[in-house]
Amino acid sequence: MTSGGESGNAEHGNAAPEHPAPATDLRKRVRMWVAPMVVITLLMSLLGTMYLAYVVDPASHLHRFPIALVDQDDGDTIGGKPMNVGKQISDALLAQIPSDKVDLRVMGINSAQHDLGNAKIYGAIIIPTDFTKRLGIFATASVVPGDITQPTITVNTSPRMGSFSVSLVQAITSTALSKVDETVGKQLGDTVNAQLRRPDGSTTELVGLSRLMLAQPIEVITTAYHPLPAGTGGGLVAFFYAMMVLLAGFTGAMVINGMVDSALGFAPTEFGPWYVHYPAASVSRLKTLLIKWGIITCTAPIVAAVYMGLATWLGMPIDRAPALWLYTTFAIIAVGVTALSVVAAFGTAGLLINLILFIVLGLPSSGGTIPVEAIPKSLAWLAGFEPMHQVFLGIRAILYFDAGADAGLARAVWMTLLGLGIGLLLGAVVTRYYDRKGLHRKPATARS
Repeated sequence: MTSGGESGNAEHGNAAPEHPAPATDLRKRVRMWVAPMVVITLLMSLLGTMYLAYVVDPASHLHRFPIALVDQDDGDTIGGKPMNVGKQISDALLAQIPSDKVDLRVMGINSAQHDLGNAKIYGAIIIPTDFTKRLGIFATASVVPGDITQPTITVNTSPRMGSFSVSLVQAITSTALSKVDETVGKQLGDTVNAQLRRPDGSTTELVGLSRLMLAQPIEVITTAYHPLPAGTGGGLVAFFYAMMVLLAGFTGAMVINGMVDSALGFAPTEFGPWYVHYPAASVSRLKTLLIKWGIITCTAPIVAAVYMGLATWLGMPIDRAPALWLYTTFAIIAVGVTALSVVAAFGTAGLLINLILFIVLGLPSSGGTIPVEAIPKSLAWLAGFEPMHQVFLGIRAILYFDAGADAGLARAVWMTLLGLGIGLLLGAVVTRYYDRKGLHRKPATARS
């Protein structure tokens, strides 16, 4: 009977073949080779585009780079005429420096110092109160003996905003002020020559050294505002610390996801040649996610404390230790919860989504090594919501700006809270929906 039944089924074409058809087998083999190659190529293309666009030519991407312009000059009389050279220089700088590239903000000295101390600007050009007076004395001294000091303009940089931003400020101000120096020098030389003109129309020629001094009368002094202490890596420590926080949340979430799934029997466990696949536990998707959230929440304060212990051991100054520990813990939880929710919602594809969200797009838009105002505008747009930029602002504010809310900490906290809320909502809603639809995590043969 059994043989006859099998024969009958075969005659009617109902028996399933023991091996897949050659065409089907070929398609599977092609898919097995091609699919990973395509995914890796696309991912690396995106990574290469983001990273190279970020670093190749920052100066060409400069946009709205904020620098303060402080004109304190009271003016004076030069050659019998009232003058305010500081005002002339300010007007010249505003006209020469492209406003689409540099946001030159005219303000008082107190406002400039406040903005430098709160990470609002990258530098300041300061014209002193006695600038015109000193310029007049300098011009007179070119023909009259006496001790003089060269008129000065001070450029304050903010090393706490990063070493590359300091270089940009120096390059921008050096180019602009060198042109101003030539213009003022020509004007000053004409004034002195007019004073030396005799009634008969002849003039006394200036000696070569005097002409050289008048040609470039302004001394530009570049100083660091609130210099960084030792152990900060020239300002780069804040960026790498922020990256460590992101990696703790992102990588930690992926480790937790794999280990919990293995323990619950949803994925095999492998250590070298050792392989085991436990029976799948009768646990809903939502409860599984809650377990993972709980683990990352308990792990975050431990990792935050480890980071601070290592930083202290290596000589990194931490003036606001409680704030750094609290925010680091908060950020790790927010990133970890969101990363776990993405995997719960999208499965294996969630790993790629997390990699792109937190790393591939995060690093070039962070502003940690190159200011956001010196990267392509598309990347600068990403900085508005990318997690790494928000975390960097918070870490930098705590480490370098006395945990000031205006220095970026308030924005970092609110954006991190928003990210945590989105992660919780995404994970809870999607896993609950999957559970209600009966989309349980079981092998295909075990589904009813």
